[in-house]
Parts: sequence; structure tokens; C-alpha cells
Amino acid sequence: MGAPEKSVDVSVGADAVWSVLADGWLYPLWVVGATHMRAVDDGWPAVGSRLHHSVGVWPFQLSDTTTVLDVEPGRMLTLQAKAWPAGTARVVIRLEPTVQGCRIHMAEEADRGAGWLVPSFVQAPGILLRNTEALSRLRDVAEHRHHR
Repeated sequence: MGAPEKSVDVSVGADAVWSVLADGWLYPLWVVGATHMRAVDDGWPAVGSRLHHSVGVWPFQLSDTTTVLDVEPGRMLTLQAKAWPAGTARVVIRLEPTVQGCRIHMAEEADRGAGWLVPSFVQAPGILLRNTEALSRLRDVAEHRHHR
């Protein structure tokens, strides 16, 4: 995947971060733009399972879904996130153990729809800003849950 990638170091192990990723109900806590969970498929985060969420602010919310494309439990999660009306984006989250905890890597790029027509170098700045915030939120949720 040639998508722009961001990473952040966290003070907890990959298992603590994975517990956040594996709990679909926590998705709006760390994903920028997701505002409300409607449902989480049984078996999340198994391949093919989906999160049913809303994006935007009330009363301008849109119903959307995010689907698991690939998973290596505790290590990697590949998602296809709908980004209506732009299309869909492929998001890869990898967890890399470190001496202090782990490093979370996130790469994202449009893979279908109108967003796919936008050159990567035009997409990259916005994606990197959004994913920097998403990684910061994911770190905070994982560290807070672990240190409780």
C-alpha cells in the first residue's frame, strides 16, 4: 500500500491497543468523523464483519459502515471505510511492539469512488492530519483503559 502513513508510540503493549480496536463500540472515540455507533456485527473484527456508525453532526448525520478486509489478531487490521460521497478508503492499522509499549502505524488511501480520482499527493495532507488526531485518540483510549 503506497498510502501516507503516520505512527505514534504508546506506553502500553499491543494487547491493550488491540483491545480497543477489537471493541467496535469504541470506534467513535478514536475515529475522526465517526459520531455514533448503531450496531457492531457479531464476530467483530473478523474478516467481513462490519461496524454500523454515523458520521457528521446532528441533524446532518449520514449512516455508514466500516468493513474488515483482513486481520491478524493483535497485530494488524485492514478496514474499508465508507466515506460518502467520496467513495471508500482502505485503512491499515499495524501494531509493532517496542521496549516502552508499542508503536501504532496507520496508513490510509482512497480506493473507490470519487476520492480515488484525487491524486495521492493531494489526498495526503488531509489524511495525515486526520490520522494524526485518530492515533492520538487511540493512544489516549488505550492508555486510559490500561491504567484504570
